[in-house]
Amino acid sequence: MLYDIRMTIRYQYPSHATAGRYLLRLMPAVLPGVQRVIAGSLTVSPEPVEQLAGRDFFGNETVEVALGEPHWESRFSIAARVERRRISDLLDVSPRPEDLARDIAAHATLDASAPHHFLGPSTRVQPTPEMTAFGREAASGSATVYEIIRSLAEKIHDEFAFDPSATEVDTPVLEAFEARHGVCQDFSHVMIGCLRGLGIPAGYVSGFLRTIPPEGQPRLEGADAMHAWVRAWCGHQMGWVEYDPTNAVEVARDHVVIATGRDYSDVAPIQGVMRSAGMQSTGQSVDVIPLD
Repeated sequence: MLYDIRMTIRYQYPSHATAGRYLLRLMPAVLPGVQRVIAGSLTVSPEPVEQLAGRDFFGNETVEVALGEPHWESRFSIAARVERRRISDLLDVSPRPEDLARDIAAHATLDASAPHHFLGPSTRVQPTPEMTAFGREAASGSATVYEIIRSLAEKIHDEFAFDPSATEVDTPVLEAFEARHGVCQDFSHVMIGCLRGLGIPAGYVSGFLRTIPPEGQPRLEGADAMHAWVRAWCGHQMGWVEYDPTNAVEVARDHVVIATGRDYSDVAPIQGVMRSAGMQSTGQSVDVIPLD
């Protein structure tokens, strides 16, 4: 599947801002055999006085920028053409739940994809007894680790309400879990917490999701949004798999990956500091346009 993707994130300030420095994770990822970036560009306004490309521990592409001149608004925009290749139907060769710990212990490296990094608490996800019990209920009757992942995603999809007004970007995962309301970030954090509570390594994926307008209606410019889903480790044979609890589907060609990490704090599209006064406002527009 071929996509043209455009995204702009803007910040507006009540008084001029100065001395801003940001770490950006905005460009779709290059994933050999799965996702290819044919062309891409990043535009920052005002023009940065410094700009440095790099990678973080998890291999995500980053760009560090510094804004020097006083400004009332900043904009971060990307444009990319991305090929998302077809993923073969998953064959469940994951171990029995009671055998997964043996596979984890046998993994002898601590590289970025090692399951060990994705088992314990992280900045935004601390497993709790309540979430572990919820995960255990979803796992009842599952013969394999992958069956648990699928059953848990479906349970979250069925029992949680999608509500953009219910949470903020910094809402604690337990609060979203107890309210049974939230957005894709909350659903993903809840699923990660439940899986880790069961001893299944789980992480967070940020990206884009192709949306299809109702029949007979045109796409609305800027109506798409960034999306989030879960990756979980299913033993040595099956490795990492990705599942979308918001939609209760296996991740496929409609999902375009930007970055992966332990939780949102590892993949936030824009992180940084700047000097200003008063409350800033922010807005985002995203277009994911299929070309095939």
